[in-house]
Amino acid sequence: MPPQPQAVGFLRSPYGILRLLQMVLGAGLWVTIAANKYEGSIHFVLFVAVLFWLLTLALFFLTLLDKQNLVPIVGGERWLLSNLVHDLAATALYLPAIGIMIYKTDKNSYCNLEHYRHYCLYKVYLVASIFACLSATAYLVSAVYGSCRKCRGQQTAVTVGDLL
Repeated sequence: MPPQPQAVGFLRSPYGILRLLQMVLGAGLWVTIAANKYEGSIHFVLFVAVLFWLLTLALFFLTLLDKQNLVPIVGGERWLLSNLVHDLAATALYLPAIGIMIYKTDKNSYCNLEHYRHYCLYKVYLVASIFACLSATAYLVSAVYGSCRKCRGQQTAVTVGDLL
């Protein structure tokens, strides 16, 4: 069965591209953290990364399959607003996560010496900090884009004009 025009249009739209980028960056963040030893406040970063990765995955597939009308209360004509609130909440929670990752990276910077032989999480925390910053940026861009669409009076994440 060939792909439906709605699905192809969504994947080519700015929202589709941003959602894919958010999922890739979010997965990169939580896989980087989960694949290594972590403790303390890193649990919050992992919570934020996994929570918003799962929510973004759900939003992506609901919009891709054009099933947002099936979601009670926040679906249908409120779908764009729901996406906007999701993106703003993700941006707001990624900011302290970035702070935690930068703090942990700085705290472990002593082991970045050439002859340091013990196990060190500096590079892991540095990569996770970069993923967190890029993820927050992707959510912020998506929130700004959604705000512009909402101000123009649109109510859906993808319109007929995006499908062309």
